Amino acid sequence: MRIDVLGVGFDNLTMDQAVAEAQRLIASPDSHYIVTPNPEIVELCREDKSLLETVNAADMVLPDGIGIYYGAKLLGTPLRARLPGIDFAAHLMDAMAKKRQSLFLLGAKPGVAERAAEKLRRAHPGLLIAGTADGYFKDDARAAETIRASGADVAFVCLGAPKQELWMAAHAGETGPCLLIGLGGCLDVFSGDVKRAPVLFQRLGLEWFHRLLSDPRRLGRMMKLPRFMLHVLREK
Repeated sequence: MRIDVLGVGFDNLTMDQAVAEAQRLIASPDSHYIVTPNPEIVELCREDKSLLETVNAADMVLPDGIGIYYGAKLLGTPLRARLPGIDFAAHLMDAMAKKRQSLFLLGAKPGVAERAAEKLRRAHPGLLIAGTADGYFKDDARAAETIRASGADVAFVCLGAPKQELWMAAHAGETGPCLLIGLGGCLDVFSGDVKRAPVLFQRLGLEWFHRLLSDPRRLGRMMKLPRFMLHVLREK
């Protein structure tokens, strides 16, 4: 069952259920894609109907961001859990490692995906890295074909929103039987180039605040969070 938050339908799942559903999609002979919207992406969806349709057409829509969790609660339709994309990815890679499934990493600056691959191999013994490519490609069809040729079971597509969501929807059919997951800046964290917020900030749902302290230039983007909450209150 999906929970509607300002037009975006979020799957009401626990982490274990989300990973189990991802494994079901991996076993399917078709291509699929998963999105992980935060309040910023919901606000973009409110402004762009085609993006809203793209997000809602995903095989799974996971609530990334404490704002989504509290927004759903304020609207009287609480979600079972907040599922940050980076945490979902880590749990999924644990499950993939047990089955020796393969992963393709697409996105970030040149060299980042390769560094992330090395760290992920060590963090998830048994996980196979099918290939890597940076996000500065100009030929979408060639990028999709690279994923197909790698034979990857899953591809982390880290191109930033809304580019990654639109790219996955447009090219999922060209990547073969692969599960595409949009994960924003996760490769920078997996590579060690960007430090994730301390555990206390994560538990309190304040990772957004830590990112703002680390990079004040994000203030403009962060202003979408209070705007999102205002829209939730108006909807309520």
